[in-house]
Amino acid sequence: MLTTIESVYRDGRIELKSLPNNIAEEAKVIVTFIDADVDLTAHRIDRSQAETLRNNLATFADDWNSPEMSIYDNYDAAKSQL
Repeated sequence: MLTTIESVYRDGRIELKSLPNNIAEEAKVIVTFIDADVDLTAHRIDRSQAETLRNNLATFADDWNSPEMSIYDNYDAAKSQL
């Protein structure tokens, strides 16, 4: 299962903007650094629309990150075995 949490790299440390749910202490993590400047206008999205979209999609986060959803992690491989 993968859980994504927006974070900031500062002074050699990763600062999480929120704490994850149902994550064990000393869980393995993968850190990916991204270019934080997304050109919203290239996608014809203004800041207000982006904020609305982020808020609307946040309602799916608990379901998407639930352990039951891990069945879809290798969906194509599982489907090919049918």
